[in-house]
Amino acid sequence: MAQKGDQLDRETFSCSICLDLLKDPVTIPCGHSYCMSCIKGFWDEKDQRKIYSCPQCRQTFSPRPVLVKNTMFAALMEQLKKTGLQAAPADHCYAGPDDVACDVCTGRKLKALKSCLTCPASYCEKHLQPHYDAAPLKKHKLVDPLEKLQENICSRHNEVMKMFCRTDRQCICYLCSVDEHKGHDTVTAAAERTERQRELEVSRQNIQQRIQDREKDVMLLQQEMKAVNRSADKAVEDSEKIFTELIRLIRKRSSDVKQQIRSQQETEGSRVKGLQEKLEREISELKRKDAELKQLSHTENHTQFLHNYPSLLSQLSTSTDSSSINISPLSYFEDVTAAVSELRDQLQDILREKWTNVSLTVTEVDVLLSQTEPKIRAGFLKYSREITMDPNTAHIKLLLSEGDNKAEQMSQQQSYSSHPDRFTVWWQVLSRESLTGRCYWEVEWRGEGVGVAVAYKNISRAGDSYECGFGFNDKSWMLDCDTDNSLFWFNNISTPVSRPRSSRVGVYLDHSAGILSFYSISETMNLLHRVQTTFTKPLYAGLYLYNGVTAEFCKLR
Repeated sequence: MAQKGDQLDRETFSCSICLDLLKDPVTIPCGHSYCMSCIKGFWDEKDQRKIYSCPQCRQTFSPRPVLVKNTMFAALMEQLKKTGLQAAPADHCYAGPDDVACDVCTGRKLKALKSCLTCPASYCEKHLQPHYDAAPLKKHKLVDPLEKLQENICSRHNEVMKMFCRTDRQCICYLCSVDEHKGHDTVTAAAERTERQRELEVSRQNIQQRIQDREKDVMLLQQEMKAVNRSADKAVEDSEKIFTELIRLIRKRSSDVKQQIRSQQETEGSRVKGLQEKLEREISELKRKDAELKQLSHTENHTQFLHNYPSLLSQLSTSTDSSSINISPLSYFEDVTAAVSELRDQLQDILREKWTNVSLTVTEVDVLLSQTEPKIRAGFLKYSREITMDPNTAHIKLLLSEGDNKAEQMSQQQSYSSHPDRFTVWWQVLSRESLTGRCYWEVEWRGEGVGVAVAYKNISRAGDSYECGFGFNDKSWMLDCDTDNSLFWFNNISTPVSRPRSSRVGVYLDHSAGILSFYSISETMNLLHRVQTTFTKPLYAGLYLYNGVTAEFCKLR
């Protein structure tokens, strides 16, 4: 009963604002008392509204009451302080259903301020004090309040489990390590936590990288859809103008083309939207998993960390997929306009012959969302092209043989006729075949080194200027391989790349997507360099040969 009466006194003489014993007590007109500084601060915040109220009963006053120290209360508070009376604990200091309660409190328990992993028990502020004052207790491990502390206690030896058995993958106490786990691979829980923490951070980095990749993919899809829409709108506009000129006989065809374009535009939009939504869902899921891992990484209790870590880790995919969106930087529906223009010129009799062309051109528009670069050599070989060299382009010191598949740099000049396409100074040669779409070929050489290139047909041929050399202008791209190092050249700018592991290099070209990739070919394919650009014309394969080198375009079929 005495304890209950003390509790009543503490609540009676506590300020409801600061929850401490009254200091410089004042009584406002409604009869409630506060610390002078507390009620002043409370009313100062309300001063702009010119309405002042009691924080407890909400009675309002106007004008602002004049505060005068309650001398009787002040004297009484001085007497109470001498008897050791302390401020009443606020209601929110009591433990609720979702709080960790103090294990020492009797009756209504207070919230625990800390949990001791050594004791193990949870303590409120008052009962925690011995851990700060007593020397033996100062060495105990204090953490934020934890539920289920008994999970840290060995059920067999009733000891705190500070060890971890890697053999059995479980937390154990020290006695376990010399008993049934004797001879096992055991470490401290802290050491195991450190090891698993490193793994956790690697997992988080992988997830964050995947999030960045997916966010980049979403951005590319948004940009691509804008380009598709612009191209589609322009194609519709141009087609309508052309079909209007054809008057009555062409009107029906104009409507059909418009409908096809819009249908294909809607199809591409649906594909992009579906993939974008999938990526956004994946991003959200990855962020959720990252948040769970982050929360786990901040757990101070080693045992709880190790208890929860396997279940969280098992939810993670080990995949670290990189960005898989290939975007075509070229036009989409412009070819439709060209086909329609041709119909306009040929009139009614040509219309019947060319109509199939128009229809197919529309349906062939593709954002290339699903056409990713192959991953293995067998996938590349599906796009293999047989490349032969054009003798009319070969420098006079290059000897072509084996059906113009092989070239050798010679000391003596060859008996080639004069031709405007021939390289006159640079030891270079171009292919007969023009390259568009998706193509793959391989080059093998013997000797000091070789330059593997692609170029536009209008690259300069005569003279020793950079306008003629592969990679030294904006009309050609070259991977320069030699025995010491390798460089990628474009527009007279070099980029160091990994040296090929063998004397065979594979070249992959996706002309529409603007992708040019070089691979080292041995037992496996290793990417040396990839270019993402815009190709505006058909390309031709090229070779630059070092002194005394032999190189050939390999036959892949």
